[in-house]
Amino acid sequence: MLDLTFSPEQEMLRETVRGVVASTSPLGVVRELEDDPTGYSPELWKQLAHLDLIGLQLPEEYGGSGMSAIEGVVVYEEFGRAIAPSPHFVSSVLSGASLARSGSDSQKQAWLPGIVTGEAILTPAWLEPENSSGPTGVQVRAVPDGDGWTITGTKRHVAFASAASQLIVLARTGDAPGDVDLFLVDPAAVGVTLTQQLTIASDAQYKVELAAVRVTEEDRIGAAGSGWATWSAVMHDAIILAAAQAVGGAQYALEITVQYAKDRQQFDKPLGAFQALAHYLADAATTVDGAEVLVHEAAWARSDGRSVAKLAPMAKLYACQTFRDVTATAQQIFGGIGFTVEFDIQLYFRRAKELQLSWWDPRTLEELIATQVLDG
Repeated sequence: MLDLTFSPEQEMLRETVRGVVASTSPLGVVRELEDDPTGYSPELWKQLAHLDLIGLQLPEEYGGSGMSAIEGVVVYEEFGRAIAPSPHFVSSVLSGASLARSGSDSQKQAWLPGIVTGEAILTPAWLEPENSSGPTGVQVRAVPDGDGWTITGTKRHVAFASAASQLIVLARTGDAPGDVDLFLVDPAAVGVTLTQQLTIASDAQYKVELAAVRVTEEDRIGAAGSGWATWSAVMHDAIILAAAQAVGGAQYALEITVQYAKDRQQFDKPLGAFQALAHYLADAATTVDGAEVLVHEAAWARSDGRSVAKLAPMAKLYACQTFRDVTATAQQIFGGIGFTVEFDIQLYFRRAKELQLSWWDPRTLEELIATQVLDG
């Protein structure tokens, strides 16, 4: 039976994460880290490791906590409320899960314990200039070369690449759409060039250029041609947490906007007393609650071993659209001052748009949902 009530332990986890983020990565720190080449607070990262939160959903045999998607959602709602910049998503949720799912025993032993402690940071190099986010969008080639491979091409929007111990590069090994493999690549290897990209969210993203970079067969994650299947499965789990992050951000953005509408006086009464603005806020509260329920349902289904092939894209699509719409409405209510750097709402407005476009954009999510609706 569907039960979206959080347990006392899960609520305690929420309070713990909220407290840690507030003390180590308040909005002042978020501002300081904008366009920073490293892009995250070492103190926050150290505290997350100390509390065993980096490996929250990774296997216990490698030091992780083996928790479910529900605990993941609790953590990511708090990350979203604080817009806390950290490599947790790319390192633990995406890279760690890829290794846990398909890595060899030696790869798991080499990297998962370090990911859990925060000593190692791994990040995926996936998207390419002018290419889609589907399997055919992977056109960077891995060409057989003796007992290994050489990889050539360009990746973009590689998060926290300058801090990474390894990149997980998605590369094409054949001509069929699904002929994609995952390879571990040292960012300091000969032929790898990192160039920081400036983004709307002012986070740490990089263009990664690969010029005949040599990797061995032992660097391939999983069986030949299994890379996209691994990536797709990991992404379906991960976007539930991205959706939870959007919900947390939308909730906080709505809270500070409601407070501003109460405090700001215009024509001798608060802004919230004007019917048009009150209705905008009512609509925003309704959509935020709806997004929260959808995200919690997706997490519950995943934790119960049910398919999230439709629910996960629905949660990401709706939650990120809600985050984007709520922050856009908030900017209108704040007025021109909402766009100035002194006000916090612009931090959320910019990050809402980037999160909406990241980790499968709306069009890709709609295609995934449509496939399930029409073919399911």
